[in-house]
Parts: sequence; structure tokens; C-alpha cells
Amino acid sequence: MSSAVTGQSAPAPRAQGAGVDDPHVVAQVRAVFERYESALREADVATLTELFWDDPRCVRYGVADRQYGAGEIAAWRRANPGVPVGRTLRETVVVAVDDRTAVVSTLFGYPRGRTEGRQTQTWVRFAEGWRIVAAHVSEIVT
Repeated sequence: MSSAVTGQSAPAPRAQGAGVDDPHVVAQVRAVFERYESALREADVATLTELFWDDPRCVRYGVADRQYGAGEIAAWRRANPGVPVGRTLRETVVVAVDDRTAVVSTLFGYPRGRTEGRQTQTWVRFAEGWRIVAAHVSEIVT
């Protein structure tokens, strides 16, 4: 595919490299994501805080809020520790980009709810373990 503006060809699609969707990495990320979800349902603020990257560059965009940095995320979580009872997930997709980076996307909802929630998290494996470096949550009325 060439660009009429630049006259250059678009780069060829990157081939699926070694490590993409490695089953061991997918299993690790799925397990830590399930730990996060359990902590969210149980309002376990310590675990929720632990699982976000402790760095000022960490970002969380919520449904009606946003936080920049681990400190703001932790403060927000202390004020909003959990989710309503009955949260369910569906169509959860874990993409392991390599052995240190993965993205988890899921839909969520609540009993008799009229909204569809959407959640995306970028996870990176650091020396201390898997941590969320960026998260985005949104809802739409269905």
C-alpha cells in the first residue's frame, strides 16, 4: 500500500514473532488479571494498589475520572475500593506481545444493568512481577 501524500510504501505487516501469545505468558497474565478482578470484587485496596506500576507515568482512565501516577491511583482506589455486587466479565482477551508485555481487554456488566462496561489494561512484567502500566475503563448504555 503506498501513500499518495508521501509516495512511500507502508511498512509490511510485522510477522508474528517468537513469544507472541506464548501460552505460559498468557496463563501468567490471566492469573494476575483474575487476582486483580478478585481484589476489585472484594474491595482489597492493598492488592489493587500493588498491581499498578508504582511510577508517576502510570495512567488510569475511569468511567468518570482519571488518575496520573501511582499516588493518584492509590488515593482514588482508597476512596472507591470496589465494584457493585454481581460484576461479570465476558469476552476477555489476553494478548501476550512478548514475554514481558501483555494487554487484557474485557467486557463487564452487572445484573439488570443497562450498560456495557469495557476495560483494557496494559501489563508489564517488572522485577517485582506483573503490573498494570495503563488502564482504561468506559461504559456505554445498551
